[in-house]
Amino acid sequence: MLDKCVRTRWGGLADGQFRPNGFFRLAQSGGIFWLVDPDGGRFLSKGVNTVRFDQDEVRGTKRVPYADACLRRYGSEPAWRSAIAQRLTGWGFNTLGSWSDEGVAAHAQLVLTPNIDLGMSFAWQANERGGPRQEFPDVFDPAFEAHVMRRARDKCSQHSGDANIVGWFIDNELRWCPDWRGPDDLLPLFLNLSPTTPGRGAALDFLRGRYGDMAAFNAVWRTRATTWDALGALDPIEPAYRRKPPYDRNARDEIIANVADPHRAAFFADCDDFLALLAERYFTLTAAAIKAADLHHLVLGSRFAFPPPVTVIEAAARHVDVISFNCYGPDPDGALAAYAPTGKPCLIGEFSFRGADAGLPNTNGAGPVVATQTERAAAFERYATKALRHPRVVGYHWFEHADQPAEGRFDGENSNFGTVSIDDNVYETLTEAMTTLNTQAETIHASAEAIA
Repeated sequence: MLDKCVRTRWGGLADGQFRPNGFFRLAQSGGIFWLVDPDGGRFLSKGVNTVRFDQDEVRGTKRVPYADACLRRYGSEPAWRSAIAQRLTGWGFNTLGSWSDEGVAAHAQLVLTPNIDLGMSFAWQANERGGPRQEFPDVFDPAFEAHVMRRARDKCSQHSGDANIVGWFIDNELRWCPDWRGPDDLLPLFLNLSPTTPGRGAALDFLRGRYGDMAAFNAVWRTRATTWDALGALDPIEPAYRRKPPYDRNARDEIIANVADPHRAAFFADCDDFLALLAERYFTLTAAAIKAADLHHLVLGSRFAFPPPVTVIEAAARHVDVISFNCYGPDPDGALAAYAPTGKPCLIGEFSFRGADAGLPNTNGAGPVVATQTERAAAFERYATKALRHPRVVGYHWFEHADQPAEGRFDGENSNFGTVSIDDNVYETLTEAMTTLNTQAETIHASAEAIA
């Protein structure tokens, strides 16, 4: 049995199939993707997100209930780090997921997958200066390339020789299209940036080059502008149409609507083609920035919140080493069906299940709510097993280490996502299931149907 094999210090299987090269890399064996650890072990990244002492201030306050409980229990943050590191490895986890205290890794053999917010940090800086909000970073701004190069150097270069880093997540859950954050596609959003913003200019140039004739443009977009210059001065430029997010969209209904209204079809073709240009530029620049700063570690993608339009997925696949995605459904099958055609290995950056019996509201937060902790453990087991049976999956990261405050964290989430309660009491049924599954993970993955 594979789970009886000798393991490397990183937790990979030391079965001699792969040679060590000092850093994590990717490989295939028998038509199945694996990570290979620095010592040549066959490795799957089994992680937990947000492993940190100061997890979740209560919204609108500076109070951190989890830290207060842990200070009482352990006496100090260093003591907490040591205890939690042993606890996680005891459950069979080998990775600290995003937003974790990297100091925990010093107390056990846990590897790191940091999220460096490479693109969105540019938008955050722009938003602090005021003006129309950048919902997506202005990748057409020449300053964007300089920003991502500088940030990648700051975040990655000093760690390029660290063996315990698997790779770098570029960003998390960017807004690629209509979603829970708003109803507009990115083309209308870019058209409504500040008049001097390069992204607005790029969107206007795209439309001018696409239509040439203003009358043809207005037949689709229905603006009151009569010249291209007048369009550039228009504020706001209202979208002629809106559509549902991809996760609520029905392909048959879209076809029917577009056949009934060819202008609608043309409008969304404009949006999709602009998105393809934007995605290509985003992934080209961000992946190049990481690789320029760090030759040794993997580019782990941008943690898609849900499968975006296929052109975005294809752009990612041309530049990243791993397609990463978050998936809060009952299983990952639908998401994997969307990402697998790229030919790239996949890493699940977030998934979770919440229990109604935990005493938390569970009114804000993603993913299914089940009745009991027993059902929660069973849901974890089903989900992770399905993931492991896919030949392209190289890891899964649970969201998250500790429960959220009942009063809500910074964004209002108030759910039973934790492996432990906010008082640091372990959910035994869940973590027992995690321990068993994590121990068997390589065996399950090795039995996946090989890539054709």
